[in-house]
Amino acid sequence: MEEIRTKSKFNELIDSEEKSVIKFETDWCPDCRRLDMFIGDIMQEHNDKQWHQIDKDAFPELAEKYEVMGIPSLLVFKNGEKIGHLHSANAKTPESVREFLSSLK
Repeated sequence: MEEIRTKSKFNELIDSEEKSVIKFETDWCPDCRRLDMFIGDIMQEHNDKQWHQIDKDAFPELAEKYEVMGIPSLLVFKNGEKIGHLHSANAKTPESVREFLSSLK
């Protein structure tokens, strides 16, 4: 998963016509590491989406703007619009992540 290091790259990704899944995380988050243990298989199953991660602590203004209250959170964007948000409490199992991604139009 490619890391987003600039706000301009974030904006470029979310404005894409392709669905972009952005994982908001931090390096001190144990639940983020747990998600990392199974997200690779899910990324392969959903290879029609762009997958990226961003450090919530490095971009607090983006976290606030897109209502990221906990980490890890998976946000899905298309054409500049947030079309899905899997909050941290629901991103702890492969089943919940798969169900969330399958529910997206």
